[in-house]
Amino acid sequence: MPWHKKITAAFLTAFCCTTLLTAAPSMGEAPVSWSYEDPDLQWGPCPEFMPDGCAIAVLHGDPSSKNADIFFKVPAGAVVPRHTHTSAERMVLVSGALRVTYDGYDPVDMKPGIYAYGPPEMPHKALCTGAEACVLAIAFEEPIDAFPHPPGDS
Repeated sequence: MPWHKKITAAFLTAFCCTTLLTAAPSMGEAPVSWSYEDPDLQWGPCPEFMPDGCAIAVLHGDPSSKNADIFFKVPAGAVVPRHTHTSAERMVLVSGALRVTYDGYDPVDMKPGIYAYGPPEMPHKALCTGAEACVLAIAFEEPIDAFPHPPGDS
């Protein structure tokens, strides 16, 4: 085989091996799966301005870092006051019936299985309209936060 073909073959082999190794999934992280009814789920408090009975459970990641996922739970009939987040929210309702209203947009009536996207910094409020608690799975891009809107409201 001519020398230039040997070099080309060696380069392609090295490139392919490097690409395969860097594209391989991380072996340091285990997959996770949660049900909102799991007794091992650890529920914690919501920010003070949220309604009584509000709770949050971390599903994956560190809430103070990027890309954390949570369950957000409020009792039936609870009003979630107008607020904002630094991060976008990717949400799926897993229990209850929730009406979410973003400033300037029509309300969205969520039932279990409905997906909604909330842009970062966009004020919104919600009402758990059904007879059962509302549980929302939320994926945050940025560290998790929530601020009453306008600031100082609670």
